[in-house]
Amino acid sequence: MNRRESLKLMAVASLGAGLAGCTEADLRRARDEVDRQMADGGLANYTPQFFTPHEYETVKVLADLIIPADGRSGSATDAGVHAFIDFTVWDRPALQTPVRGGLRWLDYQCHKRFGRTFLDCTDAERTELLDLIAYPDVAPADMSQGVRFFNLFRDLTASGFWSSKMGVEDLQYMGNVPRGEWPGCPQEALDHLGVQYT
Repeated sequence: MNRRESLKLMAVASLGAGLAGCTEADLRRARDEVDRQMADGGLANYTPQFFTPHEYETVKVLADLIIPADGRSGSATDAGVHAFIDFTVWDRPALQTPVRGGLRWLDYQCHKRFGRTFLDCTDAERTELLDLIAYPDVAPADMSQGVRFFNLFRDLTASGFWSSKMGVEDLQYMGNVPRGEWPGCPQEALDHLGVQYT
């Protein structure tokens, strides 16, 4: 299982279980708002509700580092994840301090290590820092704040991506499509379960 598949599973789980105090209705409202903005001409003219311009640019870069474009679909920002996160955080005050604080923590760590903000760092520098906080089981103890922030931000990014049209297509979700006939359970699934039609 690759990283994208792992994130997909976490996103589907977080959509079902609720993300950091968000209900499924909260996430749906955020997705509907972003979809409405995208239908009204795209996100080029979107004005962030919560983030400062610097924070919003940092959100874009970080989201695309978590879900970059690949051969199957676009990146997190191609799916409007940055606007999804902005709306979700604006709509859920309990997320505002952890997310804003986490973005500041990123800049602080980058200044301390590289003498510049996360946005101004090279890709290699950003990756070096993210590698310290992306894997909780092996993260250094002094990175615990970063680990908590990254877990929250990764969940927001995955939820935003896989609730989008692009993300649903990436999931290859086959629901909500009328079928003229029911061909039965695929043989592969029957084999996996060790059962068969009689």
